[in-house]
Amino acid sequence: MTQNQSPARRTGPHSPAPGVPGTARGESAAGRGTAPERRPGRTEAAGVRRLNLSRVALAVHDEAEITRAAVAERLGLTRAAVSSLVEQLIAAGFVAESGKTFSGQAGRPGTALTMARTGHAGLGVSVDVDALTVCLVDLAGTERLRLIETGRHAGSDPGAVLRDAALLTGRALREAAGEGLVPAGVDLALPGLVADGVVRQAPNLGWNAVPAAELFAETLRAETTELPIGSDNEANSAALAQLWSGAPGGARSFVYLSGDIGVGGAVVLDGDLLRGAHGFAGEIGHLVVDPNGPDCRCGSRGCLERYAGQDALLRAAGLDAREGGIAELGRRAADGSGAPEARRARQAVEQAGAMLGVALSGAVNLLDPQTVLLGGLYRELTPHLAPAAERELERRVVSGLWAAGSGRLCAASPAGDAARGAAGQVLRRVLADPLGYGAAPPATY
Repeated sequence: MTQNQSPARRTGPHSPAPGVPGTARGESAAGRGTAPERRPGRTEAAGVRRLNLSRVALAVHDEAEITRAAVAERLGLTRAAVSSLVEQLIAAGFVAESGKTFSGQAGRPGTALTMARTGHAGLGVSVDVDALTVCLVDLAGTERLRLIETGRHAGSDPGAVLRDAALLTGRALREAAGEGLVPAGVDLALPGLVADGVVRQAPNLGWNAVPAAELFAETLRAETTELPIGSDNEANSAALAQLWSGAPGGARSFVYLSGDIGVGGAVVLDGDLLRGAHGFAGEIGHLVVDPNGPDCRCGSRGCLERYAGQDALLRAAGLDAREGGIAELGRRAADGSGAPEARRARQAVEQAGAMLGVALSGAVNLLDPQTVLLGGLYRELTPHLAPAAERELERRVVSGLWAAGSGRLCAASPAGDAARGAAGQVLRRVLADPLGYGAAPPATY
């Protein structure tokens, strides 16, 4: 290999994944003299094949329908290598042939490949202040089942809430079996600071140092066979769902805000979730927008959540959940009349939008994202919140790129929420190592 060649440009079954040096036949000799390449040993070759199975599976997943020839061109592998890898993925139940054929490449028309509609799946469970949601997603990324159980969980016993979540998950597993789907794991999307399955702090639930994954697993084990259980912050899960389902404008760098009882946030930069040193990045709801503002449940004062959370919005508008909640707030804010309740609703969302703009301008100046996505309750309130928020962004962001009407502040996609993102995290682990999961067992729960 000459010095101006790189491993990523080689073809054949030993091509490495982009950005993963040293996975194929040794590293590039560039800058290290003319040492000859060594031939891969059996263990290394098996590792390269394992990696390439993942690359092929992800290529099929990301394109929805693609031919073997197109996979080979995309990955820089030979067609023979791709055909061998595809046959292994078909035999293991990851990939199927759709029956469609496509021409356009050199040679005979190719049969389109798709992800299998049965077999491995992902389960995501979102624990919110007022609801439990379970979402089942198949290998193709299609949502196949969604179960929702409402209830006020603030101040409730964590064990009881997580037991209910596990029981709802057990029901989803039984329904999944009827669809021929076998979840490879369950991921929890939890509010607050989450690390290693523990909710360190969730002020809006009143939880501190709660071993959520362990409590959930205790009930789930009694319901069904044991499954791997993961966990993450709910805003992180929702942001990943936005990324994987196609964020508005195709953004790969964005700040995601999730409005609920509290205000959650997450940051995606160049397609990667920003987690921070301890996994707690993105807590935008507790950015201080007024140092002299009201006390917050987190122990600080003047946090964004105290102005733009659900309770703050409804209180400012003179509403509560029993009067239709956020839906009624949106209706009143859209009412252009001079009725007192309409004026009060408009003032409430304008104040919340301004405070969102203040907080977001700091995040935008620091991170330079392509866009900001408003999710949760903010999604339906975006038309009413955005004008005030955009005025603050235009005034405070130094780049000058965030002028009102720029379209950089927009509603999140309805396809991406925390439960779906949690299910997607399970599937990403499966697709990262298909050989490690193998064929799915029969779907019986």
